[in-house]
Amino acid sequence: MRKITVYGADWCPLTRRALVYLERLGVPFEYVDVEANPDASEWVKSQNNGKEKKPTIDINGKILSEPTNEELKAALA
Repeated sequence: MRKITVYGADWCPLTRRALVYLERLGVPFEYVDVEANPDASEWVKSQNNGKEKKPTIDINGKILSEPTNEELKAALA
């Protein structure tokens, strides 16, 4: 079973696009708002050379930072 976690912010257009895309594909995922979760914010920064890139998506340990829909689709294949 695939485990997908999306780290982002409610106000972020890239985060919203990724969430809508995953929902449209019918892919189950967990969403973590980095604005409300300091530990998640630090984890995202640790994956992105100190930058809080939104969204950062963990698909079974494969980390995607600010992926396009095409990059997401490829990672899910």
